[in-house]
Amino acid sequence: MKRRLRKVETTAAFQSALERQGQVKEPYVLQLYITGMTPRSTEAFSSIKAICEKHLQGRYDLEVIDIYQHPSIAREEQIIAAPTLVKKLPAPLRRLVGNLSQEDRVLNGLGLKRITQSL
Repeated sequence: MKRRLRKVETTAAFQSALERQGQVKEPYVLQLYITGMTPRSTEAFSSIKAICEKHLQGRYDLEVIDIYQHPSIAREEQIIAAPTLVKKLPAPLRRLVGNLSQEDRVLNGLGLKRITQSL
């Protein structure tokens, strides 16, 4: 007599179990608002890309939005300065404006690491 195996774990249940064990971390959804190909824009992109590759290996989605080419998106998102990095997910939403080359500041803004304070 054949016994039918019941599917015990679904993909969602398996994912949930891994998350409870701390093996899977939530992906980050980031938007970087820049102003064309200016030196500040290219520096901001390079810095954010390097930080994401170092600390979020494979678990981030970075969208780069040029506010000169897409001013309506910048208005909708209430972007008033560039470069601006917006962390959409995981919650809470956070915005980092200005110099994005300071790794500790960016990590703190992304909720990945606290800034170490020197005495």
